[in-house]
Amino acid sequence: MPGTGIATLADDAEERWVAFEITPGNQIRFVATVNGEHAVAVLDTGVTASVVSPRFAARARLKVQARGSARAIGGAVPFGWAATRMIAFGALNRTGGGITVAALPASATGEAQGPDILVGQDLLARHALEIDYTARRFRLLPSGRLPFRGAIAPLMIAPEAQVYVSEITINGQRLRPMVVDTGDGSAVTLSQPSWRALGPATLPTTSTIAYGLGGPQISTLAIVPILMVGRIEARAVELRVEPAGGFSQSIGAAGRIGSGFLERYHVLLDPGAGRMVLSPLANADQPPLRSTSGLLTRNEGQRLRVLHVMRGGPAAAAGWREGEAICAIDGTPISPDYARGSLSGWSVGAPGRVVSFALCDGTQRTLTLRHFY
Repeated sequence: MPGTGIATLADDAEERWVAFEITPGNQIRFVATVNGEHAVAVLDTGVTASVVSPRFAARARLKVQARGSARAIGGAVPFGWAATRMIAFGALNRTGGGITVAALPASATGEAQGPDILVGQDLLARHALEIDYTARRFRLLPSGRLPFRGAIAPLMIAPEAQVYVSEITINGQRLRPMVVDTGDGSAVTLSQPSWRALGPATLPTTSTIAYGLGGPQISTLAIVPILMVGRIEARAVELRVEPAGGFSQSIGAAGRIGSGFLERYHVLLDPGAGRMVLSPLANADQPPLRSTSGLLTRNEGQRLRVLHVMRGGPAAAAGWREGEAICAIDGTPISPDYARGSLSGWSVGAPGRVVSFALCDGTQRTLTLRHFY
């Protein structure tokens, strides 16, 4: 259960950096140990209690007790609970206590297999968490430490939801509480009530798809010219709007600040000291990539599967449908390493470019790229 066990930081915590990689879904992936078993971990300040997958629980020989269901992005998720002897990563070592057990789907991180563990606020919040996105490393420090200078925004643990929360300002409208969620790969997400509170929508919008523990969710997508987090003025921020009754609304939050926003800064999250510190990186004001195709796809080995056709985009106008499969683009076959090659940039290519496709059912199509949101 959250808050149980005894967690300590090593005396040399400042030296205990944890190297990480960024998943295709834009989360922080690293290695932790649970009961001495190596676990593929994702740093997730948006979950109240750390979670292991049933697959990992079986590998680590954890005795799982069924408990019920919990709210998550995309819907409710059934969960269990298991006692643990030890959880460790970086400078942190927690003895005793337990951990939640629930399915951790691969779709949430965009990888072939889901993570073994989500490391949540129950393991993190007593300490200061410093994330160095440039060097791809993080560390836990005693609360109150200030290892670098930057703009400060308020940060606390929400009394009921027990997650990290802060606030943002858009068009002079202060929105709070905003969950600070390193496990959410998007930039900023608003609940429906928060979106309506901003007044009549004047921004061009489209639709997008996201994957949480509860499954897929279709959201509205827009680009906000200016957004404030504390004293940080962020420009051209990608903004998603959940459907009515979405996860943020269900826990009483105005929305979420995800890793798609945080990754533009050197970050310190220290709820014990009441602050989030953000120091802009060189790309902090770089505009986000915008789709010019209106197709969101997933690589499935030697094909691309269409996951979503964005509202108002060229693909929607041309009659593309979710579930269709692409086997070649501009004459080049899709390969398992597609995402790492130059071919993958076609979906955000220059307006006016004509892209040709060989679908896996043998049909041929072309698509003319254009701006649409």
